Amino acid sequence: MIYFVIALKSEAQAFVDKYKLSKENAHGFLLFKSANMRLIVSGMGVQNARFATQTLINLYDISDEDIFVNVGICGAEKSYAIGECLTINAIEYENHLHRLTHTQGKTISCVDTPILDGYYELVDMESFGFFDAVMHSPAIKNIYIFKVVSNHFEPQKVSRDGAKNLIFKAIGFIEEQLTHGDECS
Repeated sequence: MIYFVIALKSEAQAFVDKYKLSKENAHGFLLFKSANMRLIVSGMGVQNARFATQTLINLYDISDEDIFVNVGICGAEKSYAIGECLTINAIEYENHLHRLTHTQGKTISCVDTPILDGYYELVDMESFGFFDAVMHSPAIKNIYIFKVVSNHFEPQKVSRDGAKNLIFKAIGFIEEQLTHGDECS
């Protein structure tokens, strides 16, 4: 089973449309599913991502073959192209660096409020909450974070349709990385 944690409904809609996922509620969260996929919409922020991820863990019988994935948009410095999909291998949160199990990828800074300047290279608001929940569940072995550059520290310029379209265009890259997990870059 593949479990996705995605902050915004507009980001999730790309997966819902592509995979024809059905909708239900799960302990206050919007959940979309198919025979081999579960996708929960967490809402913005570390705490929401943590609670949504933990909800998935609590609801289902997780095996070490299952895959947990956090997908979302992020802000980035101008050296990154809008629409670029990045594999994340480390998260900086509250001055601590947390590494995922795979060795290649980018480091993202997870923050609690939107960032409007270029102090960070890459920034989001959910990755640490997702990471914190999955790292406390010993059954979860396959963990991935993918972020799609949506802006250069101008989050107010990102529309719902824009977020959905950016994620939709990144799905092929994400599928490829999940299929060939040892080759993440």
